Amino acid sequence: MIELIIIHDGKNWIAKNNELFAKGASLEQLDNNLKKLLRQHGLLDVHEKLDLFMFFDNYTIPQWMRQYSQHYFNRILRVERHAA
Repeated sequence: MIELIIIHDGKNWIAKNNELFAKGASLEQLDNNLKKLLRQHGLLDVHEKLDLFMFFDNYTIPQWMRQYSQHYFNRILRVERHAA
């Protein structure tokens, strides 16, 4: 499992840790960019499954607004690389 922090900067979803950084205008685009990044870094072998745990960084939301921000979330993405 790879752990990432996920935020939204007002335009893009961003997922990152100390080694990886990906962004996308939609969650689907973010997921696709993460898959490409994993392949580029050699972290996802053919027929391998890998879980990405994305923890939403609530500190990106002003404290007074956090009580109303139940629509933000944590997520797990399972990726699998198939033979080309």
